[in-house]
Amino acid sequence: MPDPSPSLDPAQLGAYFALIEVTSLLRHAVEQQLREAGDLSYVQFQLLARLGDSPTGSHRMTDLADGVVYSRSGLTYQAGLLEKAGLVVRAPASDDERGIAVTITDAGRALLAKVLPGHIEVVSGLLFEPLSRDDVRALADLLVPVRDHMRAAPPRSAAPRRRKRGT
Repeated sequence: MPDPSPSLDPAQLGAYFALIEVTSLLRHAVEQQLREAGDLSYVQFQLLARLGDSPTGSHRMTDLADGVVYSRSGLTYQAGLLEKAGLVVRAPASDDERGIAVTITDAGRALLAKVLPGHIEVVSGLLFEPLSRDDVRALADLLVPVRDHMRAAPPRSAAPRRRKRGT
């Protein structure tokens, strides 16, 4: 007799659905705030925030795609929109002329500074307000190992590209 199909127990199923719903509700509110405050998509905000947090204000495109878990082609499109708006510049990476580096501009930093207070307000109000300080630490203690486990298998954006035959 074959093994029964895999399933989640009630506690696992409840945790999964709660996490998905919380993530969806939070992302919707964050996306709305970013659109209203700075005409930014969530991915564009993530790119500017990562660049703004970098000591050099720069990252390689592949590293950004991995960091925000976005396809390389999608990231190229988003970086192009940000570049047209004067928020970033793209140039060959200094350590590899085949790679492209993205650097935040002063205008990008200014827009980031403009949208960040509202972003923090939304995240604080929706995610952290109903939790105690101990709850927040416990949440981080639970999510960090899960994130690390998921990141152990790199997202497709970070996987090495396959070479075409004949090249």
